[in-house]
Amino acid sequence: MKIEPIIKGVVARSAHPAGCEQAIKNQIKYVSRSKAITQGPKRVLILGGSSGFGLASRIALTFGGAKADTIAVSFERGPSEKGVGSAGWYNNIYFKQQAEKAGSKAVNIIGDAFSDKVRQQVIDTIQQELNGKVDLIVYSLATGVRPKPNSDEMWHSAIKPIGEPLKGASINFEHDSWIESELPPATEKEIIDTQKVMGGEDWESWVDFLINHDAIAPQCQTIAFSYIGPECTHAIYHQGTLGRAKVDLHQTSHALNLKLAAFDGGAYASVCKALVTKASVFIPTFSPYVLALYKSMKDQGLHETCIEQMQRLFNSKLYPTPIVDGERLIRVDDWELKDSVQQQVAEILPMLNEANFKQLGDYQGVKTEFMQLNGFNIDGVDYDQEYSLETLKSLIP
Repeated sequence: MKIEPIIKGVVARSAHPAGCEQAIKNQIKYVSRSKAITQGPKRVLILGGSSGFGLASRIALTFGGAKADTIAVSFERGPSEKGVGSAGWYNNIYFKQQAEKAGSKAVNIIGDAFSDKVRQQVIDTIQQELNGKVDLIVYSLATGVRPKPNSDEMWHSAIKPIGEPLKGASINFEHDSWIESELPPATEKEIIDTQKVMGGEDWESWVDFLINHDAIAPQCQTIAFSYIGPECTHAIYHQGTLGRAKVDLHQTSHALNLKLAAFDGGAYASVCKALVTKASVFIPTFSPYVLALYKSMKDQGLHETCIEQMQRLFNSKLYPTPIVDGERLIRVDDWELKDSVQQQVAEILPMLNEANFKQLGDYQGVKTEFMQLNGFNIDGVDYDQEYSLETLKSLIP
């Protein structure tokens, strides 16, 4: 069979194995030629390591100077009669191949990061592969649901404004269309549930778990990823349910910082730039801003994808010494928030509409990055190659 892209709305239902492999190699090539990460971690646990910032962290820390050994937890689906499997499944496979070829350990744990079973598996693997301790914990879980402890019930996130409805546009990649909509304000339950899913509670419980199992190395750091953005995004992000969750995440970083001080370590929320990721494409009304931002940052030679962001985070923001702002946040969104960038965004954004968004914004660039997340539209890949399900099933993460 030939593997074709299948897009439903903003969800990719297929992934190309060779494209995923080439994307991994391209990112390795980038970090290996970039400013090196010095005094970086050697034993790293990444929660959510199969795509986005988690995968980029893993590549940067292994190939960008630190030469780290990594354990990554992810919840991905492999090939079956229902489909070829997810991009994250293949990212895990091809990252592991490249890391082991370079002499680094790379363990993939496929399962639910919220489950006790996976937590125990992580501890066992740290004992077996990383001499019992980790010196960096990257928390990068992107999910819309989280199970309630000791219950069959779930918390479900809802990305909505708070207080008043919000009108705005979103992009449908399936039909390359601009969709105007109005979001109702979140209920109190939705606000609380979103905080439970996307806030800092699970991050803290993971660090507590590792502390209790004596798996924290001296000078251990932990980071989680956040976003603040300019004022024009605040209605859906900063002042909405996502914003409440991120405030909780930032507060959690302070609590964890106190706990890790006992190990001469620290905890930080890293504020990143707006990007096309599996998670960000679900944020309603956010797409027009991303179209304008990509156009502006590319015009000014400042555009970064996940891998550029993570290499810069680890080589100049977290190591060798953490650099934080007045609220103790690490800011990797500094280029996005430059006056020159935001001035150009402010000129483009009000003009965007259904008739011109592909011309005035960087729709082609945004769509290409979305496709590349799933192994498509990548130079040097033979998309006419035929695959059998049996061959794909033989690839083990």
